[in-house]
Formats: sequence, C-alpha cells, structure tokens
Amino acid sequence: MKKGRDEDFNVIVGIGGGKTLDTAKAVAHFMSVPVITVPTTASSNAPVSALSVIYTPEGEFEEYLYLPKNPDVVLVDSRIIAEAPVRFLVAGMGDALAAKFEAEAAYRGTSEHISGGLSTVTTLTMAQACFETLLENGYEAKLAVEANAVTPAVEKVIEANILLSGKTGGLAAAHSIHNGLTRLEETKNLYHGEKVAFAVIAQMVMEDRAPEEIQEVIEFCISIGLPVTLEQMGLKDAGRDRLMVAAEAACAEKETIHNMPFPVNPEMVLDSLLGADALGREFMI
Repeated sequence: MKKGRDEDFNVIVGIGGGKTLDTAKAVAHFMSVPVITVPTTASSNAPVSALSVIYTPEGEFEEYLYLPKNPDVVLVDSRIIAEAPVRFLVAGMGDALAAKFEAEAAYRGTSEHISGGLSTVTTLTMAQACFETLLENGYEAKLAVEANAVTPAVEKVIEANILLSGKTGGLAAAHSIHNGLTRLEETKNLYHGEKVAFAVIAQMVMEDRAPEEIQEVIEFCISIGLPVTLEQMGLKDAGRDRLMVAAEAACAEKETIHNMPFPVNPEMVLDSLLGADALGREFMI
C-alpha cells in the first residue's frame, strides 16, 4: 500500500489465488482506487467477494475485512483455470458447497449478513443453482481439468465456484468451523475449500438435516476427492480436547456461526465434527 501511494497508482490489479486477490482488494480499499481481479485458480469466490480474509503469519484466521463494494472488474480466463492443478478446482467446489446451506441457515435466522440486510429469495435461488451446478457438473469438470481441457462442465463449475458462490446469501456455521479448524496445526496443509467442505457436513449434522441430504453431500465430496473424515483432515489422533480448540474458536463473539437460526455453543460444534466424521467413515467403507 505504501508503494502504491508513493508512486500514485490509480488502479490495483491482483493476479493469482485467493490470498493474492484478497490482498489486492484490501490495498485498493485503503487507497480508495479501483481494483481488478484476475484469478489464476477457481478455488474460492475471492475474485468477486466484497471482503478480504485476514490470516496471521501462522495461517490462523484472524478477521474479515468487510469492503464497501465488490471488485470493479473480474477477468476470468478458463484456460488458465484449467491448466492449474486440479486440486484448486476441487477445493473451490468445497467452498461453493457452503453457499446453499449457509444461505438457507441465514435466511431462517434473523441476523444481517455481511453485505447488509437480510437474505432474500433471490439469494436462496442463486445458492440453490450453485449447488445443482456442482452436483451435475463437478465430477465431469474434475476429469476434464485433469486432462487440461476446457469443457462446458468446466465453464459451469468455474461460474459456480467464483460467481454463484459469492456468499450473497450470508455466512453461517460452515465458514466459522473452517476458521476454527485453522487453529489446528494439523490442518495447515489443507486448502480453504477442503476445510469448508468438511465443515458443511458438520453444519448439516448440527442442523439435523435429513439423512438423504447429508448422504448426497458426502457422496459428492467423495466422488471429487474432498475430505469427509477427520483422518482425511489430518486429525485422526485428535481427541476431544484438541478438537475443542477449534470448536471454541468457531464460536468466537463475531463469528458468523451466530447467524444460525438457533444458539450454538462449542460443545455443539465438537459433537457435530465427531458426528460428521462418523458419517464420513461409514460412507468411505
């Protein structure tokens, strides 16, 4: 930011992954200049979102920097996305999975979401479209990107990961649980969307969703390689005390878990993590 001000930059261009784009958005915000985002992966909705996620140097979630507007221009080259390692696209699908379930939770709740105001039918419809797009095209898109191919399925998943999952419906438990999991050193090698995917299953367990709904999400995650067990998260040997560290962090005062339509406490989060793990292990057999 200092360099930008010293050299009187009049626009900031971020080219890269989520952390790079979040940095570009934050710098542009504090400089009061436009920002252009050019994602090189489709691993999250960072290219379009009106926030920057702030992490500590150790990789632990610190806070959200809420921005007054979305990026001024978003340039997405599908060929660049398809030539990136497939793990990025898969992680993006994990992040995008949360859109439907967090939007529905926020809609049933009474808290304002991050862009201000309450959730609407429009945001629910977009979140549902995101979910359906992933289920219908996710596996095929993964296979195509493994072959460095840009197919219609890849284009649709890129749109779902970057645009449709833009969290216009608000955040709830899944992203808070992700933030809590960043406190555990064992999860440091996982991408954002990989942790979010498991957190989505935990949120569904917490909500007492229908078994067939949870099964659908778990089977989708397994099909594209997203984690569904604590072992896959690097937490095979983590006991209740260790997991409680993440659960307590997930319930911090300003966390979005409090957008859930019922009060949530760390014990509920811990039990949901263990319940999600038990279901995941059942379907992995």
